[in-house]
Amino acid sequence: MTDELIREPALCIGGDWVAGHGDDSEVDNPATEEVTGVVTQGTDFDVEEAIKAARAAFPKWAATSVRDRAAALRRLHDVIAERADVFAGLVTREQGSAPPVARKLHVDVPLAVIARTADALEEFPFRRQRDNSVILREPVGVVAAITPWNLPLHQVVVKIVPAIAAGCTVVLKPAALTPLTAFELARAFQAAGFPPGVLNLVTGGGRVVGDLLARHPGIDHVSFTGSTPVGRQVAAAAAETVKGVTLELGGKSASVVLSDVSDELLAKAVKVTVANCFLNGGQTCTALSRLIVPASRLTQVEELAAAAAAKYVPGQRLGPLISAGQRKEVQSFLEPRGAKLVSGTFPVPEKGYFVTPAVFSDVDPASRLAREEIFGPVLSILAADSDDHAIELANDSIYGLGGALWIEDSERALDWAARIRTGQIDVNAAPFNPRAPFGGYKQSGVGREIGDYGIDDVLEIKAVQL
Repeated sequence: MTDELIREPALCIGGDWVAGHGDDSEVDNPATEEVTGVVTQGTDFDVEEAIKAARAAFPKWAATSVRDRAAALRRLHDVIAERADVFAGLVTREQGSAPPVARKLHVDVPLAVIARTADALEEFPFRRQRDNSVILREPVGVVAAITPWNLPLHQVVVKIVPAIAAGCTVVLKPAALTPLTAFELARAFQAAGFPPGVLNLVTGGGRVVGDLLARHPGIDHVSFTGSTPVGRQVAAAAAETVKGVTLELGGKSASVVLSDVSDELLAKAVKVTVANCFLNGGQTCTALSRLIVPASRLTQVEELAAAAAAKYVPGQRLGPLISAGQRKEVQSFLEPRGAKLVSGTFPVPEKGYFVTPAVFSDVDPASRLAREEIFGPVLSILAADSDDHAIELANDSIYGLGGALWIEDSERALDWAARIRTGQIDVNAAPFNPRAPFGGYKQSGVGREIGDYGIDDVLEIKAVQL
């Protein structure tokens, strides 16, 4: 891919590429602060046209066989795989991730999600018998997908692929800061042979396009990923027409180290936690931003964390934040009162929205540093007096999206994991599973995404008595 300015002058509506009716919008490269693309913007007129196209395409797509829908998803997988370098290059330009991260995290993971969703679709129980009733699961209709900027391909895929697998049609509004990847994805859908109107792409701001999608009676379900405050607004707007919502919101995930861990497992726990917290510039909703450790081993943990953090040099292993505004927000956390700075003295490049990654210890559990989602490379270390206290600290949050548990006794792992009130727990660095449900407790969201759980989230349930 060249460094020439990318121009996207048309929206994808009903299988056609049509000019948006809003003003053009510039897309910045956060690593250079230079304009890397210009994108047409949609208006309320374009939203109406996209919804009409999706509604027109819905009956035929819903009636398409499971086999044909799964085959279409597998073709989509192959098209994206063939264009993987193009997608990774777009992510680097508009989101700032270094090429290796852009490929491995931003492209390879959604490819796995597509493949496993096709598997889940072929196995999904759309019809069940219960006594004299047949229980049918039927596609809800038109789904509005409103996606964030931090993972511009993955967060789109986990919403639209299960919805389309279920037999729904989609209107996609990508994040205004990272729309370029979505245009390439729309072209991949066309190359994979999806019928016109199954996927419709409308760009624009959340206050215009996003709000209208959430309120519109022609939308049957809204799937939103973003901050908890905006999620509340989306849910309130959707409630006007009593439509379903899937909300994947904020997080303040804890990495909980229990007292029985060996020195070897403790070192792994700290290394993995730092890597996870700093992944994608710290801009992941499941970032392990709280490391909860036995108080008796706090000094050891601080030394390990400082050594691990020293490898994340801004502009090299650590990428930029998405914007100047996000950088300013993250910097507001870097001088907390009372906390001990363990690591955080790197210089940053003159160009780009970079920040120094930071690790703090002696963090007050009631402080802003320990309670608010930072969405940047900032780790808080909290000391626990006992294993029970560690669980209390982990659960002392309005959020409940992700988390990690480190335990030597594997036979007790499930019991301890069950006590942590979050939607996902990784025990001793267990790998990501693209068939497992993704979603949160408490103010981290509503509903579940990925695989058969994502399919089920956009289905209606009908009982037919015979």
